[in-house]
Amino acid sequence: MNILKIALLQIAPGGTQKENLEKGIQYCRKAREAGADIVLFPEMWSNGYNIYNRPVDQWTAEAISVDSEYVCKFGNLAKRLNMAIGVTLLEKYEKGPRNSLILFDRFGEQKFIYAKVHTCDFDVERNLTPGEDFYVTTLDTACGEVKVGAMICYDREFPESARILMLKGAELILVPNACPMEINRLSQLRARAFENMLAVATCNYPAGVPDCNGGSSVFDGVAYLPGVEESRDICLLQADGTEGLYVAELDLTQLRQYREREVHGNAYRHPLKYSVLTEPRVEPPFVRDDHR
Repeated sequence: MNILKIALLQIAPGGTQKENLEKGIQYCRKAREAGADIVLFPEMWSNGYNIYNRPVDQWTAEAISVDSEYVCKFGNLAKRLNMAIGVTLLEKYEKGPRNSLILFDRFGEQKFIYAKVHTCDFDVERNLTPGEDFYVTTLDTACGEVKVGAMICYDREFPESARILMLKGAELILVPNACPMEINRLSQLRARAFENMLAVATCNYPAGVPDCNGGSSVFDGVAYLPGVEESRDICLLQADGTEGLYVAELDLTQLRQYREREVHGNAYRHPLKYSVLTEPRVEPPFVRDDHR
């Protein structure tokens, strides 16, 4: 077996970026002690996703650059711990701040910067600059190479997000999150894993953080095993609302063998029949002022 250990940092933010940096470093060290190969933070960890009920200019001023001390310290930490780190931030960007994830490999090399494509434009996130693309990288881990992509929170609502990542070769999708993980959102994540034959690892804030309830999860996407008539539960990990470090073990050998023999993902698609998916939206989107 080829086992990849994924650590989800379901932790509550402090009141400052400095506190979040220090707490993040502390939990990364705990993850390494637990044998993790990859660590993932919840959404916009640099400021704890603290963008609601505040003046827009106040929270947008908290955006930090990709070469800031905060980001560089996590890159250096990845190298020291010999562990990949997916760190999240409110990114300072020339067109306006972005909701971003930066993935460092275990050598401290920056593999990609992913900015949330589907920003919640029906709410305060309309003040963010959406990303333009989805990225997949080959990540060198202690248990071998794995192809990793990312999407963030509301991206999960769009099957196209995970589908594009699958078509680009992703075996694992990292999903930072900051919202209530109830049965329907969890079902979306389960569906994204099942229909694309890949693993989906989601890290949320714990209960007690406004509008969050924990529920971090890992779905491995492997629904059927040879010689077993019934389908299996693809959920490897489902956290409760408690703050803490949660580690799931993903069997990469099993996943790859499954992808070679099963019928989902890219096996029987008819892409020439999907042209309506790229047609522009005609009706204006609904905009609301409340947040749920």
